[in-house]
Amino acid sequence: MPKLWSETIKAHRREVRDTILETASALVAERGLLSVTMSQIAERADIGRATLYKYFPDVEAIVLAWHERQVARHLEHLLEVRDHASDGGSRLEAVLYAYAVIHQRRVHHHRREPYGNELSAFVHRDEHVAHAEHQVHQVITDLIVAAVNAGNVRDDVPADELANYCVHALAAACSLRSEVELNRLVAVVLSGLRPTG
Repeated sequence: MPKLWSETIKAHRREVRDTILETASALVAERGLLSVTMSQIAERADIGRATLYKYFPDVEAIVLAWHERQVARHLEHLLEVRDHASDGGSRLEAVLYAYAVIHQRRVHHHRREPYGNELSAFVHRDEHVAHAEHQVHQVITDLIVAAVNAGNVRDDVPADELANYCVHALAAACSLRSEVELNRLVAVVLSGLRPTG
């Protein structure tokens, strides 16, 4: 099969898959997870049911695939933030702030949707979330190690414990409503990382 044709098919499949994911997400947000059917997704996505079943076996599989894509995008964003900051200290601060923003936006997005809490409870029970959390923890741990070596972060607590502190403390961003509150939370977390001596 010629490469151009192969790439065209892959692009088409990606486009159809993305359409399915977005359509299912919108329907679940409107109607609730238990009220959405494969037929409704196929109809709104303007594809045949047979085509839909070639991609996914059921609504739950679609929703989990949508969430996996969201999680991957969040992790990718954190890595981009890390890679665009100028030095170790600002990288750590930038990633912690970006992580807090992700928490704040995710929860506020779910609150705006009529069935957002139901969707959130369903997708956050799976192992792919634990894997993503481990990856975020590792990114933050690596940044802390670099900042410790530069003398910008305390060295009397192991880096992985400090990363735990950051991850758990920044989860509080889900209850914050303003950027001022978010900045204050990140500042408090950063102050807990500073060298003590």
